[in-house]
Amino acid sequence: MTTIAAVRGALPAHRYPQAEITEEFARVCGADGTKRGLLERLHRSALVGHRHLSLPLAEYARLDGFKAANDRYIETACDLGAEAAEKALAAAGLAPADVDVIMLVSVTGIAAPSVDARLVERLGLRPDVKRVPMFGLGCVGGAAGLARMHDHLRGWPDGVGLLLSVELCSLTLQRDDDSVANLVASALFGDGAAAVVMCGERRGADHDGPEVVATRAHLYPDTREVMGWDVSGDGFRIVLDPRVPEVVRTYLADDVDGFLGDHGLARRDVSAWVCHPGGPKVLEAVAETLGLPDGALDVTWRSLADQGNLSSASVLHVLRDTLARGPEPGAPGVLMALGPGFCSELVLLRW
Repeated sequence: MTTIAAVRGALPAHRYPQAEITEEFARVCGADGTKRGLLERLHRSALVGHRHLSLPLAEYARLDGFKAANDRYIETACDLGAEAAEKALAAAGLAPADVDVIMLVSVTGIAAPSVDARLVERLGLRPDVKRVPMFGLGCVGGAAGLARMHDHLRGWPDGVGLLLSVELCSLTLQRDDDSVANLVASALFGDGAAAVVMCGERRGADHDGPEVVATRAHLYPDTREVMGWDVSGDGFRIVLDPRVPEVVRTYLADDVDGFLGDHGLARRDVSAWVCHPGGPKVLEAVAETLGLPDGALDVTWRSLADQGNLSSASVLHVLRDTLARGPEPGAPGVLMALGPGFCSELVLLRW
């Protein structure tokens, strides 16, 4: 098994109530007339109270073209990523030189050298640190990154891993695009980063965080067009099909039951559900299909309201907040997220 030694997050300084974002993003998206009314309804129904943005709100209308947005992505991603990583290492009581592998998950910008490479010297990581940058995972990336780090550390039980997620969703917002998908994105997604320090089995004895027991991934058939990017000359145009809750209802319960059953567990044995805040309709579908008791997803709902959907970083923020609540020691927990592919990632934890 591997041990989660620390989880920390970082958010941009620019924080706005949803109503202010609605007003400005209506102008950016060119939503007027009936589309303005639709945008306002989508922003209200997202149940997001505030969001943190990479830029001051007034600057989005002046952000001209993909290069300008991507340049800001690289700059801000490095700053937020460094902040999250430094906080997580300090919380784990480890030095940057202790890190043997760094994994980066991000889908909202492109950099080569990648953000993790740009942070090696800045953080003081060793020059022989192994780097694994991962692109294309979207909202599932936080859970997938945790799972892949577990896979790596099983083979390196004396190792220390740093998982870093940085998502600056607001920089992908398309100007003068009043499509329903772009308006939904303008209502739901925020910006942020998260870092997780994990230790292999022999190194984990020094830490009292939860253990990763097992992981499972599932790529669903005939769902490739449900979520992702349509890459154009203007950057990343979001693909977001309203069938997502339907896919959740079709597959998730069987996935969870099979996963838990392989470890002699059932849903009733799970003490905490660490779920990605994909949006109100997705969360309602998760609770319904799994038959979760009232309050089981309270931490996730609160994260959605406080900062919106941070793509891959969100489930790691929910994990941090769940740990702060002090789950019952020894009890199992399930961390889960869904994303482009369309796919799910499940992580079985033991507190």
